[in-house]
Amino acid sequence: MNNTQIINSDVLWIGANDRRINLFENIFPLSNGVSYNSYIIRDKKIAILDTVDNNCGKQFMENIEFALEGKKPDYIIVNHMEPDHCAMLKDLLNKYPSAQVVANDKTIAFISQFFPTLADISYLTVKEGDTLSLGKHTLHFVMAPMVHWPEAMVTYDSYDKILYSADAFGTFGALNGNIFCDEAHFDMGEARRYYSNIVGKYGTQVQALLNKASALDIKTICPLHGPIWRKDLDIIIEKYKKWSTYEPEEKAVMIAYASMYGNTQSVANALAVQLAKNGIKKIVVYDISSTHFSYLVSECFRCSHIVIASPTYNNGIYPPTETFLHDIKALNVQNRTVGLIQNGSWAPVFTKLATEILKSMKDITIMENSVTIKSAIYDKNELENMAFEITKGIK
Repeated sequence: MNNTQIINSDVLWIGANDRRINLFENIFPLSNGVSYNSYIIRDKKIAILDTVDNNCGKQFMENIEFALEGKKPDYIIVNHMEPDHCAMLKDLLNKYPSAQVVANDKTIAFISQFFPTLADISYLTVKEGDTLSLGKHTLHFVMAPMVHWPEAMVTYDSYDKILYSADAFGTFGALNGNIFCDEAHFDMGEARRYYSNIVGKYGTQVQALLNKASALDIKTICPLHGPIWRKDLDIIIEKYKKWSTYEPEEKAVMIAYASMYGNTQSVANALAVQLAKNGIKKIVVYDISSTHFSYLVSECFRCSHIVIASPTYNNGIYPPTETFLHDIKALNVQNRTVGLIQNGSWAPVFTKLATEILKSMKDITIMENSVTIKSAIYDKNELENMAFEITKGIK
């Protein structure tokens, strides 16, 4: 049974939705699955753009057969070789061996690595600025290295003014019938979590792609995950500009704490209360030990101020906190103000060790005021001073 969707008279969505999957890339929790988007352009020549994950292979092949109406594809365009988008390439070529694979040099090398038994593939090798005419539709190829793999590229159709944007502008979550953003609820939080954890490290490369895209007359964005943008494109483009330049999305405070017996948690909560008394409205509090790191990273991309509260452990950083610190460093979080709260009954060292990690990151301002907890007691003046410094920085 086909599940194709009409984008316009020539273009169909032929992807699939996976609601059985619990972890994206076997790491990131999914509360509502994920979509794998694939598209077909039916002109004098027929082009399929990307495929889907193996989990949805049967549905994808049914969609293809319906969309082709007894014809054969002339081209299979591979914008991104990650297996959630290229897994069905071999099946497509086995069924339609006359189709040419349109790809850049790096993609072709990856194809041989993922599918070493594939032989006699007909390639049309493209590079930056190359075009391909399907008839009315002319496709322009734009390289997008490290957004977020080195072979990534995007395809622009100058006839429909559609940008097939690969992993850019995507989001977690399956599509619930409606495939357009303006017809469905769009969860910007899930889009941010997708961006910050999947693409976030590569802000410079995203900026390069945004600069290239700004020269194109784009009316629709068709990503490989999530809904299609055909209205208000500036909303998602402006978010990408902020995220890729590591500008805080909001003046807000994130308090991330780890607590073995509840004492560090109590002080984290006390700070949140003091901030609220100071008139700060945008405050979020997370337990590092029970919150998946992808949500913590996403909030780091949103909030201007981050407070990390943690006990000392084995004369070092409490392990979940240490992992969190290394995660935000690996994902290039920068341009943030960070405060530190440490707990240690006899030899607190968290602030010292966390400061070393933070100083190795770019454009991180460490607050002058910190807080030290001795088992369960702390200096309320220290807490009030930290709250005042944060308040002054936000207001």
